[in-house]
Amino acid sequence: MTALPDKMRAVEITAPGGPEVLTPTDRSVPVPGRGEVLLKVAYAGVNRPDALQRAGSYAPPPTASDLPGLEASGSIAALGPGVSGFGVGDEVCALLPGGGYAEYVTTPAAHCLPVPDGMGLKEAACLPETYFTVWTNVFDRGGLKAGEVFLVHGGTSGIGTTAIQLASRFGARVFTTAGSDEKCAVCRDLGAELAINYREADFVEDVRGAGGADLILDMVGGEYIPRNLKALKDDGRLVQIAFLTGPRVAVNFAQVMVRRLTITGSTLRPQNDLAKARIAEALRAQVWPLLSSGQVAPVMDSEFALENAADAHRRLESSDHVGKIVLKVA
Repeated sequence: MTALPDKMRAVEITAPGGPEVLTPTDRSVPVPGRGEVLLKVAYAGVNRPDALQRAGSYAPPPTASDLPGLEASGSIAALGPGVSGFGVGDEVCALLPGGGYAEYVTTPAAHCLPVPDGMGLKEAACLPETYFTVWTNVFDRGGLKAGEVFLVHGGTSGIGTTAIQLASRFGARVFTTAGSDEKCAVCRDLGAELAINYREADFVEDVRGAGGADLILDMVGGEYIPRNLKALKDDGRLVQIAFLTGPRVAVNFAQVMVRRLTITGSTLRPQNDLAKARIAEALRAQVWPLLSSGQVAPVMDSEFALENAADAHRRLESSDHVGKIVLKVA
């Protein structure tokens, strides 16, 4: 710790509101606790939960930093007590409890993964939040199997581009929705068999016309929820991970019973450290070899300087982006 500075650059949320409330500031460099590492951040991923936290609708856990940022890449600057398996100087990407919009951040060592072979730090910063989320919801909770039909909404989002690639690579038939013909073409290039422009077609009709979906991953919510249920095959599963249009809607549960449908969902950030560590172990074994061999890869949209985090949030909330947005910190 002797070579570390006392202060660091960071971006904080000055009050709940729009992107303009993201303000550069100076903070004290955090100190890693037991089982934690201190990461010198090179790049930080920008995700929807960051925007929700900024708007005041997604509070960080009580023990987490109040700074936004749930994933980052960089080099380990210091080890807390009890850490093994990593050394100072190792390049990693990490799932964070918060605090990624800063030059330094602490996180449990068990939530760090090595940068995949041949991948740069910018690309690696795009991995943790989306890959942890997709793996636990699509494969663990959703139980996707080879040969099944998988529908993911928002196919050109960070979650969507990740889910299309992984589901396709593991043998599923992948359907998706996107907001333009150009975005649909991107989805097909990533491995989607059917890409539906939701502005021009009814995804329920198209998916049912193709036989229905075994599993749906949804981030939209609202009136999509009953439509998703109609698009499922009998014994199908709906996994809900966000609510871009709201969490409340009327649902006819008679069809859930008669057709034996399963509705489930999860959020990643509130899960305990052990649960996240287990996801990291599964990713290291099942997905990291695919990343190192180039069989799957993050889709990059744009890069902003840390001080321009507000512009990054504007880009995110415009929904014009394709893939991931990152902040350059180092």
